[in-house]
This record gives sequence, structure tokens and C-alpha cells, in this order.
Amino acid sequence: MDSSDRIGRLIKLRDLRILMAIADAGSMAKAAAKLRISHPAISNTISDLEGTLGVRLLDRGSRGAVLTAYGEVLLRCGVNIFDEMQQGRRSLEYLSDPNSGEVRLGCTDIILHSLVPTIVRRFSREHPGVQLDVKLTNPGEHQMQELRERRIDLLITRAPARQDDFNSEVLFDEPLVFVVGAHSDLARKRRTALKDIMEANWVLPPYDSPPGALVAAVFRANNISPPKPLIKTIAVQLTVSLIASGEFVGILPTSVAALSAHQSALKVLPLKSSGPLISAEIVFLRNRTLSPAVESFIKCTREVARSLVNIS
Repeated sequence: MDSSDRIGRLIKLRDLRILMAIADAGSMAKAAAKLRISHPAISNTISDLEGTLGVRLLDRGSRGAVLTAYGEVLLRCGVNIFDEMQQGRRSLEYLSDPNSGEVRLGCTDIILHSLVPTIVRRFSREHPGVQLDVKLTNPGEHQMQELRERRIDLLITRAPARQDDFNSEVLFDEPLVFVVGAHSDLARKRRTALKDIMEANWVLPPYDSPPGALVAAVFRANNISPPKPLIKTIAVQLTVSLIASGEFVGILPTSVAALSAHQSALKVLPLKSSGPLISAEIVFLRNRTLSPAVESFIKCTREVARSLVNIS
């Protein structure tokens, strides 16, 4: 008997499904109700599984059941197995109808209001039968957890976590640029130096935030102290809207200035761009089977990113 046969005899999909239900519900009774099977059946399954594996999977108490370290390991295996089966089902559907399937995309606010609309429009034209589920995710570890828990298929972000369980691919690097309203007095000047806009009303991210630190680095690279912004915000849509009004000055990534909904109302000042380059990256789980629809979306994203290289 080979190893896969032995594992198949030791652990069944039903066992893993029950363990996942207990972890989600927090108790055997709630898991039994969710799965519509009896509480004794749930208890016997876990007891048999613990006896077979020789480890304790759950700590039972008056407040419910909590996974042990062994249970956490087996839970991750169960999540991976059911996710792979789901991806397999999607692949079978795609083979029978290439214009089908679903892509669950996570992205940060600044990506959502710049790069994503261009990608989505192109992908939807090329694959009109594929459903896109676009979700706003918070930067940092939270967005990585969304990937780990299979709530999204892939992520487009500015600041991915460098961790062993992810594949991260840089789409492009770009500078930050000084932006004013297209109809403002500053936009009508033939020549504008950085010193000419320092007394303007600035809308900038807080300097103690990751984007704010990049903005501060731009000023320092130009040997100028960062100004005190009149409006502090990390909301890119608000920032772009205020700049487009002509009453504020700001700093944006090149792609945001070129692709935002207010792009026609913005003007990038012809100032030498000094300071750090920032990346846009696509991230997905390593060693995870991607559905054909997701593979097609990644291909489309790469093509759009290549078309943007000339912008920066």
C-alpha cells in the first residue's frame, strides 16, 4: 500500500470537514447543527481521528472546543485540500467553457483608484463571461491573511510582505510626482520651481504613515524640509479630488496621476522627480493551483503593467 492509500484510510475528507466546522463554530454542538449531523457523531469522529493519529486535536471545555497545535496543523491541511478541490472544479468548468469562472481580487485603496479600473476594463472585454469579485484590503498583514485563508485569489498592492509562502512579482517601479489642478494658477505658469509651490495648500499622507514616509523622502531628496499639509489623509480618492479642484497641491505616484478618474483635471508639474521609486506588485500563494481564469487575469495584469512603463 503506497503512502496516499495509507493516508486515505487514516483521514477522510468528511473528518477534515468536521474539524473545519468545529474550528469555525467554536464548539462541537454548533458544528453539528451547521453540518446537520448529531453531536455524538461529531464527538466520535474527532475521538477516532485523535486515536488514529495519536495526538490531541481539540481542547474541550465548558465554553466550547479550541484547536491544539496539532489540530491547527491538520486544519491547514484541510483548508489546502478543499481549496485545491475547489480550484480543480473551477478548472473543469473553464475547460468546458473557457469564458467562465471567477477571479477574486484584493487591492489597496491607491491601486483600486488607479491601476485596477484599467485592468478590469481590458479583462472584461477579453473574458466577458468571467466574474470579477474586487475587494478592498487593508495594507500589511491583514491583506496577506486574506490570501492565506483563500478569501481572495490574488492581491495587487504597493507594500507586500516578504514571506516564504507567497509569490510576489513586481509589475513596475515608478516615481512620485508633484501634481496640481489643471486649471489652477500654478498649472498656467510657464515655469514652476519647487520653491514656488511650497507655500501652497498641501494635501499629503501623514508623515508617520508608510506613504507619508515616502513623500517626506521626496522633499529631503530635493534638499527641502517637508511642508506642513493643510489636509492629512491616506485616502487617495479624496487626495486626487482635492488636487483636481485647483485649491490644493499634492504628490502622487505617476500611474495614479495618469489613471485616476480625475486625470483630465490634473497636471503633473515638469519638475525633476527626485526621491524613491515605488513598486506595484502582484502577490499570490505559493504552491497553490490557480484556476485558468485567475491565470488569464494575471496575464492581463502583466500586459497592462507593461503598457504603463512609458508613463513613468
